[in-house]
Amino acid sequence: MDIERVSLLKVPIDILPPEQLAERIYELLAAGKTQAAKGSAVQAGSPAGERQAQNIVLLSLWDLLRARRNNDYRSYVLKAALVIPISRSLQSGIRFLTGKTAVRYMPFDFVISLLTALEEREFTLYLIGGKAQTLRKIENNIRQTFPRLRIVGRYQGGFKRQDEPSIVEAIRKASPSLLLVGKGVRGEEQWIAKYTGKLNQGIRLWCSDLYDVFAERKHRPSRQTFERGWEWMTYCFRNPLLYFRIFPYMYYKILLLIYKIFPKE
Repeated sequence: MDIERVSLLKVPIDILPPEQLAERIYELLAAGKTQAAKGSAVQAGSPAGERQAQNIVLLSLWDLLRARRNNDYRSYVLKAALVIPISRSLQSGIRFLTGKTAVRYMPFDFVISLLTALEEREFTLYLIGGKAQTLRKIENNIRQTFPRLRIVGRYQGGFKRQDEPSIVEAIRKASPSLLLVGKGVRGEEQWIAKYTGKLNQGIRLWCSDLYDVFAERKHRPSRQTFERGWEWMTYCFRNPLLYFRIFPYMYYKILLLIYKIFPKE
């Protein structure tokens, strides 16, 4: 099964078999090094520089709907090197419109597989975001679990806007193979898009609340819950307002039906 990019409601999603994940990661890192060696990365902040970004997006249903209404986020997703579906609704939507079977990843498992692949070749990691105590615990846990994965820097979230240029420069100089960005960074996932052209050619990934999972401050949904597509119930228990997501979910289902009857792609 080859890696394939499909379009779901005009938003790209990659079909990436788990057994090909490591090789795809190595390809992205090799491509980044080739671009740097050839001097093909254009001036920082330019559109062409953004197109060369090795960004990975873990795409949920809500992210897909956001990409349809937010041009900046849509551009970020369109230019990503990998767009990985994490919602069962995306998996079923792809099957409904294209007849193809997408591989859905649990975010925690995806990042663990990513770190495993990087450790095998002794690549490097930089952590940004989260609280100081959380970062220290994450770093300790990663060093114990992935001893050959070199952590070349970390910076807690909540930093001031005027400090961002020096932080970005520090990341560029550290030149990590993987930059993990967690909560506490202004702009969250869009922070990666903002500074893509000023960072090195490594891989970047927004971790959302995964930092708390790695620091053992939050429990991730069980595998059985995730496979059944019920993980949203866990989040609703924490925040009952999320039950109102039933309305955008219904909108998504209507869109699928419209695209099925009147193909637009």
